[in-house]
Amino acid sequence: MFEKLTEQAPDKIMLLAGMYRSDPRDNKIDLGVGVYKNAKGETPIMRAVKAAERQLWDAETTKSYVALIGDGGFHTAMADLVLDDSVARDRVSFAATPGGTGAIRQILELIKAASPDATIWMSNPTWPNHPAIINYVGVKFATYSYIDPETRNVSFDAMMGDLAAVKAGDVVLLHGCCHNPTGANLTEAQWGEVADLLQAKGAVPFIDIAYQGFGDGLEADSFGTRLMAKRFPEVLIAASCSKNFGVYRERTGIVMAISSTAKASKMTQGMLSSLNRLNFSFPPDHGARLVTMVLTDDALRKEWQTELEDVRIGMLGLRQQLADALRLETNSDRFDFVAQHRGMFSRLGLSPEQVERLRVDNAIYMIGDSRFNVAGLNAQTVPIIAKAIAEVDR
Repeated sequence: MFEKLTEQAPDKIMLLAGMYRSDPRDNKIDLGVGVYKNAKGETPIMRAVKAAERQLWDAETTKSYVALIGDGGFHTAMADLVLDDSVARDRVSFAATPGGTGAIRQILELIKAASPDATIWMSNPTWPNHPAIINYVGVKFATYSYIDPETRNVSFDAMMGDLAAVKAGDVVLLHGCCHNPTGANLTEAQWGEVADLLQAKGAVPFIDIAYQGFGDGLEADSFGTRLMAKRFPEVLIAASCSKNFGVYRERTGIVMAISSTAKASKMTQGMLSSLNRLNFSFPPDHGARLVTMVLTDDALRKEWQTELEDVRIGMLGLRQQLADALRLETNSDRFDFVAQHRGMFSRLGLSPEQVERLRVDNAIYMIGDSRFNVAGLNAQTVPIIAKAIAEVDR
């Protein structure tokens, strides 16, 4: 049986991480793997999460299963965070999942079951796991333009031109905020225009929101998601807690599926329960429990929001430092977009060959398409990286 398997291409991000670990150079810099790191290069446990964990240690009395769709308190806390009052709760179905990636997978399975002929539209570029999972699940897809290769900002006219081909019942995948991998966000006005177009077409928005709080703040970062929830009869949302709560290894994600009516929502809820059962049965609870505790305890929530805001402001500062250093080194403004973008990632617009030179000559690691993790920078490495980028860009 196994001799019939074909060799799979290694995951580029994991491959890069392995190369970084095996590099013996003391001056190596990791801008590849997409986890938050502080100035010391550490991914710390957030203070509020640590405090919640101590409380849970004393209070938890069982490790029994919770439910196929996870704990209801987690559903409510995440709906409050992501959706607020943008949609009636009896229209929202939930399923806790192993991380945001698990939520994406379950939504794709839901789409396949509900509308197997639907085409899923995703931005070009997008997070590599989007097309990978879509291909594996076996649903149809198309792409729409997103980034201007010269300015590195949203190519909105091209985006809207491509989305004009969307058909009724198609699903359009949008990044809720901090677009991965480019860092270029839609403005509030542009979100409105996208909503107008998709409503006219009869399409279904699918929002992947993994960085709420990392861009312009918790409320501002939820604008597009809440707008879609408010205006559409059906919306699919995959939310991750890995970044903004720092619970990466706890694999804490959630599906929120908005149906047209409360009655339809019950049917959707039943399907999500079935999909969880068929895929992994009961979802992990530890991370979800911690997130729920943080969001529902006033003191813990205040501490979490303070630390999250510090993280956000810190990344904005690093973006500005790198943009300033690149302006100095290149004597041009072509990299100013780095300071205008939001979230953990941007793409510099370098070729794979230039990215390889950065690795070989300077021990600077980033993904081949020049996506780099802003949180991998610090005040000491910014001038080093800017100088190296300017050298390979000449």
